Amino acid sequence: MVYPAKYSALNALALTDEAKRTLTRVIRVAFPHPQLPDGPYERMTEKIVAEAESSTWFRMALTQGLLTLNSLSEEPFVDLPDEAALNVLRRIADLEFFGFVRRTTVLHFYDDPEVWQALGYEGESFSKGGYLHRGFDDLDWLPDPRVEESEEELPECGPLGYRVTTAAPKEGWNLDQQGASETTDKPFSDLFKGSDVVETGETA
Repeated sequence: MVYPAKYSALNALALTDEAKRTLTRVIRVAFPHPQLPDGPYERMTEKIVAEAESSTWFRMALTQGLLTLNSLSEEPFVDLPDEAALNVLRRIADLEFFGFVRRTTVLHFYDDPEVWQALGYEGESFSKGGYLHRGFDDLDWLPDPRVEESEEELPECGPLGYRVTTAAPKEGWNLDQQGASETTDKPFSDLFKGSDVVETGETA
């Protein structure tokens, strides 16, 4: 399935079509989206292979990992049902091979426009004029709200049951002594204005 070169030319490592199909199956089982076609998964496989080419260690880990997968079950990994394939991946979840595949997929898989379309993401908006006039607040994905209007007539609001004063009370005004109806046209003093006079008083 995998053809490593001689030790002196390990960088020439290459994956067969069978190895790439196995890797594609790994990605689909680890990142299941039934509505997605094979295209995004196959492109992700090529991306992982390209990433592995920059590191001898990752090429070796990828090669050994793909070989290990088929030794963990009686059938080839690509032929396993989803649940059985997932159980195999759980067994190798701590291996460097699977960690490399998982990290690379998380970083790049959801940058694929075909994945955006399948998952309902419209993509970036800057090149399309922004979100403001493109229905950014439409709620097509929610059910219509059940709004019911009452047929009862609104009650009339009459005058208030108490007097409202239109001026400030007299200085030293006290509710018990002068009554609430007495008013004065003298403006309020500025409560927030400071004073330079310090009044002395007794302290406890």
